[in-house]
Amino acid sequence: MKTIFNIFSKKDFHKATKVPEKLKMIIDYREKNSLVISELTSMGIEIEFKNLKVGDYIVRGVVIERKTVSDFISSMINRRLFNQLEELQQYEDKLLVVEGIDEQDLYTDEEILEGLEARGLHPNAIRGFLLSIALKFKVPIIFTKNYIDTARFISVLLKKKDKEISLNAKKKSFNKKEQMQFIIESFPGIGPKTSKKLLKEFKTIRNIMNASEEDLKKVVGKKASIIKKIIDGKY
Repeated sequence: MKTIFNIFSKKDFHKATKVPEKLKMIIDYREKNSLVISELTSMGIEIEFKNLKVGDYIVRGVVIERKTVSDFISSMINRRLFNQLEELQQYEDKLLVVEGIDEQDLYTDEEILEGLEARGLHPNAIRGFLLSIALKFKVPIIFTKNYIDTARFISVLLKKKDKEISLNAKKKSFNKKEQMQFIIESFPGIGPKTSKKLLKEFKTIRNIMNASEEDLKKVVGKKASIIKKIIDGKY
């Protein structure tokens, strides 16, 4: 005998009128002005802003670091992203989102190429860095077309099974030597090995700043002239 749906049954009524669970996510408060936020809100997603020590978004137990193409390049050059990738290692599930590849191509955009050239870097430096992210840091990378595409990726991830994670992540703190290296590595074309060479040779940052171009050339070669131009240049 065919079962007839009883509209007066409390049990059946609650099944039929059950309100679907609202999708929620946690976002770092510094992302408030991002267009991604307005797009997520328009999708009916509930957002809770918090001061996240690591990452920009927490979605179903996945920590996401979001970068626009230009921010990705600048944070690669000043090595800020290296630190952020190390901090992400505290979490089992993490993603790096590089947003805006429809607007800026990583390898052919004139602004990006000029910025790399000014720092003595080749476009292959980007390729090498992407390989390091995937192989050394084990962080999957997603390239999105724009902020709408980023929001859509997040909305799909939100529909997956939830997973509890700790919000008590720690920011990586530099020791004294690492802080000194970080400052020296901000100069164009100066990586970890060269910064260590300079600090071993001159002992202090002050000595490096006061060194003559000839003395710097003994350690860094042609890059010495670029360093001196920055040191002696006016803002």
